Amino acid sequence: MIQVRNLHKSYRVHSARKGVAGAFRDLFSRQSYEVNAVQDISFHIPRGEIVGYIGENGAGKSTTIKMLTGILTPSCGEIICNGMNPHMQREAYVKTIGVVFGQRSQLWWDIAVQESFRLLKKVYQVDDRTYQHHMDLILSTLDLSELLDKPVRKLSLGQRMRAELAAALLHNPAILFLDEPTIGLDVLVKMKIREFLKEINQTYQTTILLTTHDISDIEALCERVIMLDGGNIIYDGNLSELRRKYVTKKQISFEFTKPTDIQTLSSQTEHLNLKWKAGENMHQWIGILPISIREKASISEVMTAVSKQNEIVDLQVRELALEEIIRKIYEKGAVHG
Repeated sequence: MIQVRNLHKSYRVHSARKGVAGAFRDLFSRQSYEVNAVQDISFHIPRGEIVGYIGENGAGKSTTIKMLTGILTPSCGEIICNGMNPHMQREAYVKTIGVVFGQRSQLWWDIAVQESFRLLKKVYQVDDRTYQHHMDLILSTLDLSELLDKPVRKLSLGQRMRAELAAALLHNPAILFLDEPTIGLDVLVKMKIREFLKEINQTYQTTILLTTHDISDIEALCERVIMLDGGNIIYDGNLSELRRKYVTKKQISFEFTKPTDIQTLSSQTEHLNLKWKAGENMHQWIGILPISIREKASISEVMTAVSKQNEIVDLQVRELALEEIIRKIYEKGAVHG
């Protein structure tokens, strides 16, 4: 559905000299330099897949989305989406995609939501029967029926984002591009949007490319992520594989009925290669369990060894969160294909 080969986008940026004299000189000769926003990236997304496209600010995410939607023309490389070239066949192409930018609106500010929908229906040339059938599902799933008569300017942020999603999907596009769709939204609205996206994907096999800084959106919706850093792809694969590569240990927190010490716990678990550190109080200790192939031990083995001579009040198992994994990858600056 989406094929990107050796995509590159660079900009010529003008720099301003300091002071009045510098400004005067800039009138006649401006200094400039080239910035590479996206550098020779390639990926393929099959139909019906939901892919997270993530990276730090300035990594090139929005630039890529703008090229994929036909807004920007690549400096070089090839893009084929739904069998078309986005910037060469833009008029036909935009009828097959939906786009939601979290900080931009495609709804008319002063008219009722349903009037915006009707205008977009005419723009996309959707027939009455298809429109009604498709919108019934969208309105019920996103709980928009009571908002149809309200002007867009009177909607809350969460209500407006739900309406934006409905507007992007009213013509049942084959591809949906989402750029920060849940920015600034509360937990309940985020959950409603996530469930809606899952349903649309399952019902219509809509291909979704999601750009967001909210890692919980990625975990809830995507099995695959593409990570971008400095305009380059540093990871393209499954979330489970990302965890397998970078999660090297689990933390098992024990709370005991009686105080104990590190020497006692170490002697009880020395055959498991477990390291211990103190918890928040005298009754709590945290065991750090390596999960590499050579040093693998199960959580049940640890529990058995510890519970033989200690009475356990509470137990919690924690591994590195996805957000922490991604942060560590960017901090190291390591490139992994």
